[in-house]
Amino acid sequence: MVSLRPLLQRRLLSTTASKNPHNHRNCNNNRIRSQKWAIKQVTKSNFSDSVEELKNHISSSDFVAVSLRKTGSFSAPWHRVSPFDAPETAYFKAKYAAERFQILQFAVCPFSIRADKLIAHPYNFHLFPRDELRTGMPSYSFSCQTSHLMSMAREGLDFNTCIYDGISYLSRAQETAAKVRTGNPQRASHVIESTSTPSVADSVFIERIKSRVKHWKNACKNSGTSVDGKNMQVLILQSPCLLSFSVQLLIYLLFILDVLLISMRKLLLGSENYGSRPSMTIDVCSERQVQLVLEMLQGFFDELVPLIIPAKGGGTQAVRVVLTISKEDKDLLESELRDLEEEQTKKVRGFREVIDLISASQKPVVSHNSLNDFTFIHSKFLAPLPSNMDEFKSSLRSVFGHVLDVNHLMREIGSLGKVSSIPAAISYLRNRFFLPTNVEVPQQVMSTEDKILGTRVVWLCQLFTKLCSILKIDLNAVRFGNDSQLVSYANIFNACFTNSQESTDGDIRVWSNSRKKVSSKDLIFLWGFRNGITAGMLKSMLQGSHEVFSEEFNVRLVDKSSAIVVFWQPGLSETFLDAMKSFELSEPLREMVSEGLRASGYEIYMKACSLHLRETNLADSLEKALVCHDSETAPGIKPSEIQWSEMMIDFDNL
Repeated sequence: MVSLRPLLQRRLLSTTASKNPHNHRNCNNNRIRSQKWAIKQVTKSNFSDSVEELKNHISSSDFVAVSLRKTGSFSAPWHRVSPFDAPETAYFKAKYAAERFQILQFAVCPFSIRADKLIAHPYNFHLFPRDELRTGMPSYSFSCQTSHLMSMAREGLDFNTCIYDGISYLSRAQETAAKVRTGNPQRASHVIESTSTPSVADSVFIERIKSRVKHWKNACKNSGTSVDGKNMQVLILQSPCLLSFSVQLLIYLLFILDVLLISMRKLLLGSENYGSRPSMTIDVCSERQVQLVLEMLQGFFDELVPLIIPAKGGGTQAVRVVLTISKEDKDLLESELRDLEEEQTKKVRGFREVIDLISASQKPVVSHNSLNDFTFIHSKFLAPLPSNMDEFKSSLRSVFGHVLDVNHLMREIGSLGKVSSIPAAISYLRNRFFLPTNVEVPQQVMSTEDKILGTRVVWLCQLFTKLCSILKIDLNAVRFGNDSQLVSYANIFNACFTNSQESTDGDIRVWSNSRKKVSSKDLIFLWGFRNGITAGMLKSMLQGSHEVFSEEFNVRLVDKSSAIVVFWQPGLSETFLDAMKSFELSEPLREMVSEGLRASGYEIYMKACSLHLRETNLADSLEKALVCHDSETAPGIKPSEIQWSEMMIDFDNL
């Protein structure tokens, strides 16, 4: 007897899903999340081979997508980038997070579009910073948030593997400092002759060093014609009968004298050996003298190869000159120096070699939150983050020519409702647009363990492809010139805020289209009100308390301790702040002030962000910033345009 229960259950489930679009969307999201691709997991043990493969894939692809997994992001609600953040304050927040937390996984996926096929080559690199050179630099420390660590653990990250076999690295700035600390001689870079006229002191220095080098070189060549002591000894031992004792003694004395003369000459001329080749060291007192020595050697001594010896505290300690016997010998020495330098550099830079490959390719880089991701990338792999947004963008553009953020592409599609993750966004677009794109991930060697580490970077490639398809951007033959359709979306590092707490699994969020532009001058911050008050209650209390609140205004809670007020009519915020300072208040407002109500303009909030005052409650940080603020010495804050959204953080709805 055949049971109909399984069939009825399947039919009921199908009917329920069709009647409930939310369930259907969840099914689509789960189906997308369950997709598995051959994502190569890269650790220290297989890093070298993987880099060579990645280099070829980057070269043959049109784009490179990146996705980072970090040990934390923002520890308090107001620390997150918010809709009322100007670009500068958003950068301050992202900078603080990048300097505090660490990257443990860095997924890289070169990809191309061929017809309706997305060809992707995903790699997931496991990172862990160490002092590989044992020079005491850098001394790494970073913060962790349990929610982020648990999220990575659920995906299958083995923290033991990460710590013991994770790939280390040095930033470009740290690499330069490390070379100085090791004190290894370095090849002199290409010499650019100075256009300035040498001073009298310069001329005296040049002639003195030239004379010294000339005598040293001649002495080295002449010493090559002296009698070899070992051959002399063999000659005496082989022919003891042919030479009288007095003659043998005289030869020994001459030999000893010759050795002493050579030693004295080396001592006086500063001669030593570099490997099997003779060399001498020229001490210098300034970089100007280094330049003069290199110019002199280039102009008068073709057979000499100069090396720079760095000083422990920075700069140059000396110039070492190595003598070669022929042009072929000089070419061989320079080749040996290049190989040695490349070997040392490879050992030092570690994972940064991947960053350098992406940079050198100048392929467009796709990200899902470029401000947060690239502040981390700049901080960990390039140099310490600059003090302001303009310098950050300028520095980053010199390394990555074109950065594309899917958040800004999504903005062109229109409101996506409450779509909150990359799989949900893909599902949303798939249900509303005909987007026949197949994902092809060529099989790569990967672990036999059932891991899902790095899949987000493939979803990111999918989402980018679908968004470009909807926006009619042809990706089959991308050429990033001035006429490219993607140019207008590149290198936009404006804040990409969220309408709720940032997802710990790196999901992206999309804002509503119902946005208005408002100047930061028309925003004020309030704190010191009663605990448990809602935005609606605070707005009701403010209405009628002062004449400025008779006009249209909005109130939103930033966190449980503070609120932000936006005035739609210019000048009202300044009027209200002046009234608060003068204490000429109406009875309702006076009562609120007596209970502890405080107010400030946007510049105090910006100061709290720039000074990294990261108290749990924004009210505490604003209070400290207000104490630090000196209106006479503080630089003027340039008003910024804020994109006010109705989907701002509102704890009434949480």
